[in-house]
Amino acid sequence: MTRSFFLLLLAACSAVALQADAKEPKPNVLFIAVDDLNHWVGYTGRNPQAKTPNIDRLSKMGVSFTRAYCAAPLCNPSRAALMSGIRPGTSGCYQNAPDWRSFIPEGRGLTVPFKNAGYFVAGAGKIYHSNTYYPGEFDEYFEKRDPDEGDPAAKGITRAEGFHTPVTHDIQDKDLADWHVVNYCIKQLEAKRDRPFFIACGLFRPHLPWVVPRKYYDLFPLETINLPPFKENDLDDLPPAAKRMVKLNDHQKIIESDRWKAAIQSYLASIAYTDMNIGRLLDALEKSPHRDNTIVVLWSDHGWHLGEKSHWRKFALWEEATRMPLIWVVPGVTKPGGICERTVDLMSVYPTLCALAGIPVPAHVEGENIKPLLANPKASWNTPAVTTFGFQNHAVRTEQWRYIRYADGSEELYDHSKDPYEWTNLAGSTDTRKIRSELAKWLPAKNASEKNAPARTAGGGVGDPRGNGKKPTDLKRK
Repeated sequence: MTRSFFLLLLAACSAVALQADAKEPKPNVLFIAVDDLNHWVGYTGRNPQAKTPNIDRLSKMGVSFTRAYCAAPLCNPSRAALMSGIRPGTSGCYQNAPDWRSFIPEGRGLTVPFKNAGYFVAGAGKIYHSNTYYPGEFDEYFEKRDPDEGDPAAKGITRAEGFHTPVTHDIQDKDLADWHVVNYCIKQLEAKRDRPFFIACGLFRPHLPWVVPRKYYDLFPLETINLPPFKENDLDDLPPAAKRMVKLNDHQKIIESDRWKAAIQSYLASIAYTDMNIGRLLDALEKSPHRDNTIVVLWSDHGWHLGEKSHWRKFALWEEATRMPLIWVVPGVTKPGGICERTVDLMSVYPTLCALAGIPVPAHVEGENIKPLLANPKASWNTPAVTTFGFQNHAVRTEQWRYIRYADGSEELYDHSKDPYEWTNLAGSTDTRKIRSELAKWLPAKNASEKNAPARTAGGGVGDPRGNGKKPTDLKRK
């Protein structure tokens, strides 16, 4: 080998090495999950009473979806579906009580492909239901061990406080667990690492109890609270299967105690508290060296009724129970202030995050990659959102229509171009037969039997081995 040839070969190898070094680093991920936050945030315009300056700030940084819907309108199956990529009808995980790990095999979690790709993965707060997870899904998981670190139960706060009963407790920001969850995530954002990170931050508010520091209630004087649009005979055109979902006891208690405005005030105050914590996270990200290479995705597990259709809580297939905020900030992909009006569901989060990070999407994942909508919020999109509540109860949502079919075959159909609060069920009209038939094509083909659900309930919390990532021995499907 001549000296000149050797030098040429060395130069070529160096060029290849430089090209490899020049590859852009993998993006970091800040994954923000909020519990029970419906679409009462600034960018949707659904309820102007809400004060969410930090969620609005995040919205202005990227692309926000006005028609984002959950996979299931209750915590456990919604989170299990999003985090596993497996729809409720496929897994059979339909309800809150059973441990989701009885239905979802180990190794399917969203964080697993990121860990396998070399990411440092940390979690805090409520990501899965009851703070349960498989041991291989996180490098670290923050759990409160100090009783002074925000434990409302220790202060005697009941689940109904702020909802069915007045708020009697005076607390500070730091008295709630979310404050400490955010503190932990801020430390993770500030840490120096030689590999990309995936930080999952689970915020509990505005989940019940609606007890937050007094200053957040003061933002919403009771005399200024407006009730949501309401129709007295709204339930008359519903099939029996739909009426069985209505929480009439809740509504009766609210009316009899004259607490409708007070309950809304408490919910708005709880949203404002969570918005403050989201602001703390955003401040930390902006001060960190990672701000220009971090994907931020914010989502809530489902919506919440506050008296619409005489219904409270989630646990239904209507708009208020199934719609929530979904915001993406993706450096190099999203443009500031993008608003997307296409219908998507939360099953899109898993495949989209993988695609954005250049990680192969696992074969078991059932959701759609919405990266094209992040790049162009006005791009065409023909896939509706699908929500499941229990065995063979499904809702299909397009930009114009909501179609619901229950296990007994009964139906609801609403035209959102004329009826945004779903007051007129059109399913009984022969004129809508073709529309219902077309929408029914999107109903899930897989409907695992609910009888497979194990009787035992999920664990979670400090001191419970199911709440600290240790896999119990009794989680096999029965």
